[in-house]
Amino acid sequence: MIPTSIVTTQRRARSPQQLERSALGTAAEVEFIPWPSSGAADGVASLILKRVLDYALAAVFLTLTAPFFLVIAACIKLTSPGPVFFMQERVGRNGKTFPFYKFRTMQHNSDDAVHREFSREFICASKKTHGDATSNGNGNAKVYKLTRDPRVTAIGQFLRRTSLDELPQLFNVLRGEMSLVGPRPPVLYELEHYQDWHKQRLAARPGITGLWQVSGRSSVPFDEMVLLDLYYIEHRSTFMDLRIMAKTLPVMLLGSGGY
Repeated sequence: MIPTSIVTTQRRARSPQQLERSALGTAAEVEFIPWPSSGAADGVASLILKRVLDYALAAVFLTLTAPFFLVIAACIKLTSPGPVFFMQERVGRNGKTFPFYKFRTMQHNSDDAVHREFSREFICASKKTHGDATSNGNGNAKVYKLTRDPRVTAIGQFLRRTSLDELPQLFNVLRGEMSLVGPRPPVLYELEHYQDWHKQRLAARPGITGLWQVSGRSSVPFDEMVLLDLYYIEHRSTFMDLRIMAKTLPVMLLGSGGY
């Protein structure tokens, strides 16, 4: 359950209900949806159904995207030296670590010092970040993302903007380490800067997509991202997962918030 103190003490953060409404539709649309209570959401039957859907849909998506794997792999190999896939240790449900897979979007063996510093400042809500909270083109919206990373290759920029670099995580779903929908898994060094309430987002199996991705993605500050994750954990349902997945596709095609 989301502690009331978290919502009321974040002066600049919108409530999780407001965030979820902006993600999944208008207030009227959300009010129409019969969201389950927290007890129903955490029921054994609901969690079993979620895993069954994860396995079934991940298998379908892998079959449908197999041609993309071949094309992307060829583009990566032809444009920069190094492996096709990038593996990184991430933190999953209840703090258990697992090997997290992506298509490689950076120069091989790149130093992660830049991202470590950005993560620290982003999580700690520093006024100055390496992402510079820059305008995204309309003059007022901010971007909470490392937008000018010299380590990223040309093909890597495209893969990141369209989220195609995340496709190998379908294997993580089949292995039971991730879900199709859930909080994004943090890197180990990011946990060093988490407040205690931030760690509540680790209560669920991490996902490839989630409320954050369809709620503004890189324009959402860290505390609001965590509130979205906690709201999802409290209210998750099969219908909610399907709506999030349906809204993920246009975000990918338009490259909204991807860097």
